[in-house]
Parts: sequence; C-alpha cells; structure tokens
Amino acid sequence: MDKDFKSVLLDEKTIRRRVSELAEEITGDYAEPDTELVVICILKGSVYFFADLTAKIKRGVNLEFMAISSYGGNSKTSGEVQVIKDLSEPISGKDVLIVEDIIDSGTTLRYLKEMLEPRKPRSIKICALLDKPSRRKTPIDGDYTGFRIEDEYVVGYGLDYAQRYRNIPYIAVLKPSVYQG
Repeated sequence: MDKDFKSVLLDEKTIRRRVSELAEEITGDYAEPDTELVVICILKGSVYFFADLTAKIKRGVNLEFMAISSYGGNSKTSGEVQVIKDLSEPISGKDVLIVEDIIDSGTTLRYLKEMLEPRKPRSIKICALLDKPSRRKTPIDGDYTGFRIEDEYVVGYGLDYAQRYRNIPYIAVLKPSVYQG
C-alpha cells in the first residue's frame, strides 16, 4: 500500500491528540446535563473518527448512523446526494452533532443539514476531521474542525479511494497515478 502514497499528511499521534482536543471542546459546549446529545456518524468514512471521538466525549451521547453519498464510485462528487441509510430515532428537541470525515465540496453536508432541520432538533452542529475549503462549492463550515488541508486526495483513518485504504491508522496523500489511472 505504501507505494501508492505520496506522503503521510497526519500521523497517528497527531490525529489522536487533535481528536482528544475536539472531544474536550465538545464536552464543554454540551455540558448541560438535561439535554440529549445525538451524535451522527456519516458512514463509512467517519467511522474511525466517530468511534475515537465519542469514546472521549465526557457526557452521555446517543449514537446514530447515516449513509449518504454524492460520490458513488468516483473520486469527484456527482453533485447529486443520495440517502442510503437514514436515522433510526427521532431527533426533535435534541442537540445533534454530525460527525463527518471531510468537508470537501460541501454539497453532502448542506443537503444533510437541510434534510435534518425540518425534524426540529434543538441544534445541529458539524464536526469534521478534515476541511478542504479550496474545494467548497456550497457554503458550509464545520463547527468543530480537526485539520484544514490543501486540495490533495487523502486516504486512511476511514477515508478511502474505491473502498481501499480506510484501515490505515494515519492520513496519507494518494499519488495521482492511483486515482487518475
């Protein structure tokens, strides 16, 4: 696999440290004990980040999962968002934290937020491990962001190319020859 990588962008230690900082910030922001916090994992890319983050949040959380895609099998977004798996519980009156692997074009997250707002949650915030602002087509920002990165194709720690590389424990830059092939 290493032959497919141009470089390691974020090593395991750096990721762990930032995930702990994000969890601490989230814990502080949602300190009110009587509120319900629903943390939504956007499958499949954010599963590693989601698991590590929620394990470090020091308050009760309800875990939910959604599968949404605007990529299909491509390396670029199609612009059309498809909900593959919706929430299993209502979110009305609850604080909602969407956990995403990367904010890229913004299309998927904007669609998701607009889809969830009519369900009347108390609040909706976004936590993304990575943010690529140079690729934004739809205006949206994360409320909690791990790392801002340049416009390079990254894999690892849940992020993939054609369902490969998700299980590497760090974030690497994929060589263009792999995805432009």
